[in-house]
Amino acid sequence: ALVVRFLTKRFIGDYEANTGALYSRKFTIDGEQISLQVQDTPFVSLEDDTDSICCQEQINRSIYWADGFIFVFSITDYESFRLLRPLHQHIRRIHPNANIPLLLMANKGDLLRARQVSSKEGLQLATELGGTYCEVSARESCEGVHEAFQQLCQELSRSSSSCNGEKRRGLHLVRPKSPNMQDLKRRLKQALTSKGKSATTL
Repeated sequence: ALVVRFLTKRFIGDYEANTGALYSRKFTIDGEQISLQVQDTPFVSLEDDTDSICCQEQINRSIYWADGFIFVFSITDYESFRLLRPLHQHIRRIHPNANIPLLLMANKGDLLRARQVSSKEGLQLATELGGTYCEVSARESCEGVHEAFQQLCQELSRSSSSCNGEKRRGLHLVRPKSPNMQDLKRRLKQALTSKGKSATTL
């Protein structure tokens, strides 16, 4: 829902299951236009009764190629918050020495009465992991989501400038597939059709 909000400014409550697609859009940072690729990764979960994550191989490929990360959790679901630390540890195993920008994004900020994760807990974890923290509501507003992505992009811009173009070395993994906005349009169209609404061309 957050990626759809960012890319299209629309909110779709339920739609086709996430297949881990890669999308691209132009983004302006400090007056300079950049090409941003967003890997909408499949769901990650914890293995039974452990603090180890269970994820598809596609997740590892995405982690290897990513220049920055957004950890999304729901303030109404403590389990989604609990897997962030193990996920960060998994990323550090793939990038043991890299200083990669990280943003913890708490979603469903409109459901305060159902909150299970406090702002203090989110901020403390972000500080522990060396990232920044924000709370948004994909349902209520696209502005907060857009600002969060922009914040991460600014950090990416500063990080890439300090790297002087040095390429990352490590695992030899296949690069993700090319960006596919047509897939996103198809998913939105299916969602609108299933709700009995007329599809809108994006």
